[in-house]
Parts: sequence; C-alpha cells; structure tokens
Amino acid sequence: MLGRKKDQTPEVVTQAQDAPASTISSDDVAAGGKGRPTPKRREAEAKNRRPLVVNDPKAARAAQRKANAEARARMNEAMVTGEDKYLPAQHRGEQRRYIRDYVDARWSLGEFFLPIAFVFVILTFVLGNDPRFALPLLLGLYALVAVAVVDAIFVGRRIRKQLAAKFGAEKVQKGTIMYAVLRSFQLRPTRMPKPQNRRGQYPA
Repeated sequence: MLGRKKDQTPEVVTQAQDAPASTISSDDVAAGGKGRPTPKRREAEAKNRRPLVVNDPKAARAAQRKANAEARARMNEAMVTGEDKYLPAQHRGEQRRYIRDYVDARWSLGEFFLPIAFVFVILTFVLGNDPRFALPLLLGLYALVAVAVVDAIFVGRRIRKQLAAKFGAEKVQKGTIMYAVLRSFQLRPTRMPKPQNRRGQYPA
C-alpha cells in the first residue's frame, strides 16, 4: 500500500498543474496558488506601455497650436511688462535691460529723426523745384542723419564702457552698440520692449 500511494502522488501534481484556471478551487488559492494564469511578459509590458505622442495627427496639431498661442501671449505680455523670462532672446538678459533703461532715460536726436525727415520730405515736394531751397533741404537732411548717427554711436560706446565696469570687459555681450543705436532711433512710445523707466531715471 505504501508503494501504491507513492505512485499516485506525481499523478495528482501533474493534474493540478494542467488544470485550467476555471477549475482551480478556493482551496488551491488558499494553499498559495494565484487563482489565475500568469500573464506573459509581452502582454504585461504592452499593458503598462503608454504612448509618448498623440497618435491622432489632428489632436496633435491642435495641441501644438494651443501651446504656440500661449507662448505668443506670454511673450507679448513680457514685451509690455519687461518680464525677462518670456522676452525674445535678443532682448533677454541684464545687459540688454541696462541698455534699454539707459537709452530710454535720455533724449536722443535719433528718436525724432522720422518725424523731422517726414517734414523734410514734405518741404522737398513743396519747394523742391526752387533751386534756392532744394539744395539746403537736402544738405539739412543729410546733416540730421549724420548728427543722429554720431549721437547714437557715442551713447552706445558710453554704455559699453559702463557695462564693462559693471559686468566685466570680457563678459560684455556682442552687438551692444548696435542694440543701443537701433533703440535710440525709435520713438519712445513705439519702443519694444516698452520702456520701464522715466526720462532722467538712469540705471545704477
């Protein structure tokens, strides 16, 4: 009888392993079984995998348009408030802010260049046929341009020296003089980013 029981033991184990999940009893679960077949590795990975990009091209384009619109809104607001974080790259940084504040604090001949040039153009149309006025008007316009450019370059060089003293000569950004010249030729109300200081309020 002992030999017969030994022969039956492997057969019982084999039947328990081959039995489907639906036939496994609660006693088997209590004995340590899962009560369900173990999922394959590929099935488990596929279940946990999440797509990194949206599969729907239309939804992806809509999301990109929304993100671009939000970025433009933040940038436009920064151009008014002067918040450095969202400004375009060419206006970002302490040195660019220093240049803008210095130029905005002074009266520049260049900022009045366009209105004065417009007056010269009108006078040229009205008096241009008279040789007594044509040449003086043209020379006057050229003189205005020359003086405005010289004034802007002088201011740019002065700002560059102050930046070198404040941040170090080797750390001064390129294009400092040109940045100051271009801003000084803009009318104060049309300058972007908007001026954040008053006339005469120079940066430290």
